[in-house]
Amino acid sequence: MTPDVSTLEVHVRSSISDVPAVEWDRLWAHEPDQATPFLSHAWLDALEQSGAAAPGNGWTGRHLLLRRGGRTVAALPAWSRTDSHGDFGRDWQWAAAAERAGIAYYPKLVVGVPFTPATGRRLLVAQGEDRGEMARSAVAALRELCADEGLHSIHVLHLPVGDALELEEAGLALRVDFQFHWVNHGYATMDDFLARFTSKRRNAIRRERCAPATQGIAIRTVRGDELGERPAAWARDVARLHERSVSRMEWGMKFLDRSFHERVMRTMPGSLEVVEARREGKLVAMAFNVASPGRLFGRYWGAAEEHPFLHFNVALYHSVEECIGFGRQVFEGGAGGEHKLSRGFEPAEVWSAHHFLDPRLDQPVRRHLAETRVAAREGLERWRAGSAVLRPAGAPPAAGPR
Repeated sequence: MTPDVSTLEVHVRSSISDVPAVEWDRLWAHEPDQATPFLSHAWLDALEQSGAAAPGNGWTGRHLLLRRGGRTVAALPAWSRTDSHGDFGRDWQWAAAAERAGIAYYPKLVVGVPFTPATGRRLLVAQGEDRGEMARSAVAALRELCADEGLHSIHVLHLPVGDALELEEAGLALRVDFQFHWVNHGYATMDDFLARFTSKRRNAIRRERCAPATQGIAIRTVRGDELGERPAAWARDVARLHERSVSRMEWGMKFLDRSFHERVMRTMPGSLEVVEARREGKLVAMAFNVASPGRLFGRYWGAAEEHPFLHFNVALYHSVEECIGFGRQVFEGGAGGEHKLSRGFEPAEVWSAHHFLDPRLDQPVRRHLAETRVAAREGLERWRAGSAVLRPAGAPPAAGPR
């Protein structure tokens, strides 16, 4: 049954800058780990104002606000899209199938964070409001927006399971995919974490971690005030190194430029971390991360020099050790990268929710998603039962030298 939204006013904004930051962030700040800094006004505004998420690049803002009595009680960051570049929705096959069938696929409506395949809230709800009610009302408003503006589908991307289930209850179909996340199983030290590996793998990681010292490379994390004091310089270095690495990749794509990085360095340095690697004082590599109190999100890597195991140390090991020290529960190292499995990252379910206005697409996609969810869950359980790299948390250490 379609929910009654008569008590709510629905507003659509073409730019986050049209929403006062204090109004938007009030919905986000009371649950920073679930919402993540990517849903902050500062991050979204930097995406748009830098031109990265702008109509010229295929991102037309259709941000949804739900208001009651003049007060915003829920919001969704949303964009109309004419292609799928940079949203990481993994819907190329759906688009191709629609084209073969003569069914229009674009424009579509994407609810998420451009260029950011990190899990987190997509529906922001004011403290004290019922999330289920807001989800039903938001989905009804999204459907009406699509019908009014000729958008053919709704895609809510990179959700945790609880948020996905709210949207399923509201009528959307769920898709499950996997990323590789490091999970803190109560480690007090890095040695506690390494004790979960087989002896052979544990010794290999220790050799990899020793490599920077033999190469004359020092690694440390720069954060907070130190970033905020020189935002232009740090933005220049991060953008330069990331571009160097992307340019060497056959399919590499650079979505965010120096302008974006300078904006976030200036407006939200407390949520950012740069892991820097220096050799003889020269910056040779970096990892650009985003942090909430309990979670760390790896976003971009860049290097001006090639050294064995440098990427693993800068982009993974250094931050894993710091997560243990800070008591963070999860480190999302970014989409893709099965090499993370052998370094202690685990498969994690990442959900998305979908609806097609044309039943010729909606019905077969729903059937397909229901079938693949079962297969995906079974595959995950098989991996957990048979992993030869990690033993279950709490298991006794493997025999062999520590």
